[in-house]
Amino acid sequence: MSGCCDHDCSLDRLRERQRGTLRVVLGINAVMFVAIAAAGLYGRSTALLADSLDNLGDAFTYGLSLYAVSRGTVAKARVALVKGGLILLAAGVVIAQVGYRMLVPEIPIFEVMGAFSLLGLVANSLCFLLLWQHRRDDINMSSVWECSRNDIASNLSVFAAAGAVWLTGSGWPDLVVASGLAWLLIRSAVRVISAAATELRASA
Repeated sequence: MSGCCDHDCSLDRLRERQRGTLRVVLGINAVMFVAIAAAGLYGRSTALLADSLDNLGDAFTYGLSLYAVSRGTVAKARVALVKGGLILLAAGVVIAQVGYRMLVPEIPIFEVMGAFSLLGLVANSLCFLLLWQHRRDDINMSSVWECSRNDIASNLSVFAAAGAVWLTGSGWPDLVVASGLAWLLIRSAVRVISAAATELRASA
């Protein structure tokens, strides 16, 4: 009897830790979306806008993950499918923006790109460290950690693009990195959706 109690109490503690972590990273990503989106618009950077959409997608993802924490395996897998769809939607928006900038080119402000990519790197590194302990808890938390890992790669790519814009005086590095971020989002979405589909098949 006490063994069951110990198991239930341990599971409750795990879920409470997951909720606490998700609330923190949700807040960080919501703030960073506003800051980086504003910087992307001001700095005329498609790569920064892509980065901000990634933060927005993550904020929605963490909100959905909070909902799924105390749910069963099937519910968590279904939420993961929604997360994958949101990531794909963000990739589509980035691709559309890249197409627009190819038709209406502008040179981004590299100082803004560099400064806000580093700010995003600090914020996302904190999220990554907070989520590290939960990366193997279940499909819900592993898909969240996948998003966090992508964010760090995005920030580093935008910082590299800022340097390339400075060196070349061209907006092409910004578009190349934005396209790469779109590809990264698509690949991540496919992994999350595939893992969720596997979970659903196993449950069935």
